[in-house]
Amino acid sequence: MKVDYLIVGSGLTGATIARTLTDAGREVLVVDRRPHFGGNVHDFQHHSGVRIHTYGPHYFRTNSAPIWEFVNRFGRFHHFEAVLMTTVDGALENWPIAASYLRRTAGHSWKPDFKGMPSNFEEASLSMMPRIVYEKFVRGYTEKQWGVPATSLSPGLAKRFDIRHDDEPRLMRASYQGIPIKGYSDWMSQLLRGIPLKLNYDYLARKQEITARELVIFTGPIDEYFGCDLGKLHYRGQHRTHIYLRDRSWAQPVVQINNPGHENGCHIRTIEWKHAMPPDQAARVAGTVLTHEVPFSPTDSNQFEYPFPDQMNAALYARYKQRAQELSERVLICGRLGEYRYYDMDQAIARAMTLAARIIKSRNWVTC
Repeated sequence: MKVDYLIVGSGLTGATIARTLTDAGREVLVVDRRPHFGGNVHDFQHHSGVRIHTYGPHYFRTNSAPIWEFVNRFGRFHHFEAVLMTTVDGALENWPIAASYLRRTAGHSWKPDFKGMPSNFEEASLSMMPRIVYEKFVRGYTEKQWGVPATSLSPGLAKRFDIRHDDEPRLMRASYQGIPIKGYSDWMSQLLRGIPLKLNYDYLARKQEITARELVIFTGPIDEYFGCDLGKLHYRGQHRTHIYLRDRSWAQPVVQINNPGHENGCHIRTIEWKHAMPPDQAARVAGTVLTHEVPFSPTDSNQFEYPFPDQMNAALYARYKQRAQELSERVLICGRLGEYRYYDMDQAIARAMTLAARIIKSRNWVTC
């Protein structure tokens, strides 16, 4: 079988590139080894009527009007601004950390506990806060999430949170925030509508069956593309346990409660999905559903969620990236797994749109 553009992976990156190329009149085929499309942007409906995000909560947000316009092409979004809390000393406190909590805990004249250029995640965190707050909010959560000491992680990981000097409770301050009214699976189906798609198709095991005349766009793990011959990149995933509370309308005050300590269990956070649903849909649900998430290190790439943020894996990825740039065949490796980088949804879409525009205009794939 021959096709002009073969896209491996139907997640956000692959689907956005597929849609952009299709809209430009290009011939595209998408294949995915999972039994469902959409990658990690997937959800399902519990028998209670609660919609659960299969691979953990996806709170869409962006400051880009063009990206907001793009996503709304494929389904209406209801306005939802995620508010998170963290269990600290038996009470619930805002996350990100509120300056008022810092003043209550460390005094009005508190200072960060680290000065200079951070060399690891712990130092980067302590450059923002006193140690007493770091220990309560950050270290336990981080070490649960990654399964290693915080001092072994890259300082850049700390850029994913901040101190809220104005006590702003929202997770993000983005201009546009929401969740598809009909759910992510329906939204992804509209994004891929009219585009040929093969599921349960393992491209790496069946490479010879489809030939791309122009380009293969591979959004799977970059190390697996090369048979992991330089070594395997590490990832973290989450084991999820869903609990249906038939006799309770609500169980927690916000959509997500983080659990940094071990005294309340090994789970890292608890999601109550009704908070993320349109209010009229949530009102029709009897009971509520909680999900506990427990981090683990997967070996099955279908369970890969978070690239591992340390220097060893960064160095290994750099070697694979160099290999990818030297490929003589017409292949572009991209996306969260292909670029071994954590992308928020709007970032993944923006990156995919940029790559698709370059593909349309240029034949120099390596520079993408």
